[in-house]
Amino acid sequence: MKLIECVPNFSEGADRAVIDAITAEVTAVEGAELLDVDPGVATNRTVVTFVGSPEAVEEAAFRAIAKAAQLIDMTHHTGEHPRMGSTDVCPFIPVEGATMQDCVEIARRLGERVGSELGIPVYLYEHAAPDGRRSLSDVRSGEYEGLAARDDAPDFGPAFNASAGATAIGARQFLIAYNVNLNTSDRRLAHQVASAVRSLGTATRDSQGKIVKDEDGKTVFAPGRFSEVKGVGWYIEEYDRAQVSLNLTDSSVSPMHEVFEACRQEATKRGMRVTGSELVGLVPLEAMLSAGDHFLAAQGRTTAIPEADRIRMAVVSLGLDEIGEFDSATKIVEYRYRGVPEGLVTATVAGFTDVLSQDSAAPGGGSVAALVGALSAALSSMVASLTFAKQGMEDSKQHMEAAGRDAQSLKDWFLAAVDRDTNAFNGVLTAIRLPRNTDEDRATRETAMAAANLEATLVPLEVLERSTEALELALHTARNGNPHPVTDAGVAGACAVAAAEGASLNVRINLDGLDGDTTEITDRHDRALERARGLGRQVAEAVDLHLAGPEAD
Repeated sequence: MKLIECVPNFSEGADRAVIDAITAEVTAVEGAELLDVDPGVATNRTVVTFVGSPEAVEEAAFRAIAKAAQLIDMTHHTGEHPRMGSTDVCPFIPVEGATMQDCVEIARRLGERVGSELGIPVYLYEHAAPDGRRSLSDVRSGEYEGLAARDDAPDFGPAFNASAGATAIGARQFLIAYNVNLNTSDRRLAHQVASAVRSLGTATRDSQGKIVKDEDGKTVFAPGRFSEVKGVGWYIEEYDRAQVSLNLTDSSVSPMHEVFEACRQEATKRGMRVTGSELVGLVPLEAMLSAGDHFLAAQGRTTAIPEADRIRMAVVSLGLDEIGEFDSATKIVEYRYRGVPEGLVTATVAGFTDVLSQDSAAPGGGSVAALVGALSAALSSMVASLTFAKQGMEDSKQHMEAAGRDAQSLKDWFLAAVDRDTNAFNGVLTAIRLPRNTDEDRATRETAMAAANLEATLVPLEVLERSTEALELALHTARNGNPHPVTDAGVAGACAVAAAEGASLNVRINLDGLDGDTTEITDRHDRALERARGLGRQVAEAVDLHLAGPEAD
């Protein structure tokens, strides 16, 4: 699934009725999730954050821009923040499964639609700009008051719209607002650290200590340690300490953990210590996982551990809970969108088996097949981790690290499939219960039945096919892993075979409910089942060989 974030800024920060009317346009679009609304009275500006599928965020953005143009008259607008339109800026940011090109295409389609349907001048910026990256500050130069006299034509729409002004629409990377805490109250020292790490760098000085100016009278800066980083030092009275306040405008270029480590080094040079850090707003999941992996690797530990543990390592190592609690559910953008996990996979083992034992057809064998697939992957990850940490098996570390990471990902996929299978069966029941009173009712029911039966067949088919991946991992760890837990690799193989055989039964019984040619599904089923059975035999043979001892070689 592709997930994209949109962060439009609207030129109204005081009138809550106007703000609510704009954000209501976002929430009305299915698939768009409103995450945050941050109004500022002094700036007379509201920053809105929402995420969703590419189609949903594009439609929600258009509706919000249209509503803002209807309710905000720029001829009467004042505010401290630079601005040029009722919707001043509207960036799209790739979050999960999406690319920058996806966001560029959305920005350009939206820009054309806003220009043609709403009559608002649109200037594209950053990655969406047709002539290469163009900064927002350049696009917004002259602000609203200078629009009528601009020499450059907008990318879309008329040259001027007195009431709505103009809108900058772009595509950019996720901006992480990140503060690093110091054990000092000296803002000057904090600014020295910020200057050392930020892209702009530090003002250069001549031999007499005077700041060097260029021929235009502007200060000459020596570049800092990172690109795509903006920063200043400041003192926060509430915390009674100075902070290095940073904007990481592209964390793929300058990762959060690398910037943190650089701040720590620069602080040490100046006799200070970094005591922790703080995230302002949301952070992408990948940034947290990369930080956790960095510190795990620095400690010589495997990164093939559950996602929650990798995040916890990042939180502890970066000191993100020093000033206040760090709640992953509210601070990580993907978790905010997905919401709190629910369903069968959140139950205890006893709770799941109790539900399973009741007089209901779902959950049933399909969910159990997915569950034992998850258990297989978890066991393979365990053996890989025990091999990673085993003295004398250092040559296997890299391969076992990769196997463990693959097993963790596969484990999570199988766990999601536990609920997917139950939901698919419930979908069949829902379709069966649809009314059959009229020809139209019967046609609707028939269509729903066909879709539900197909889903109920495809979910276990995917479980069967991915069981072969679990068996490949079990075989790899049985042959090449730490010999002491070799029987655990054997159990991983047995569980994966059970997952494959169980999923196969569900595919076969559901085939009768499908319309049309089922040759492709049958062929996929037969190939996967044959491979699963063959791999299962190989895992058992590899384990037996270990148990038989060296004389069996």
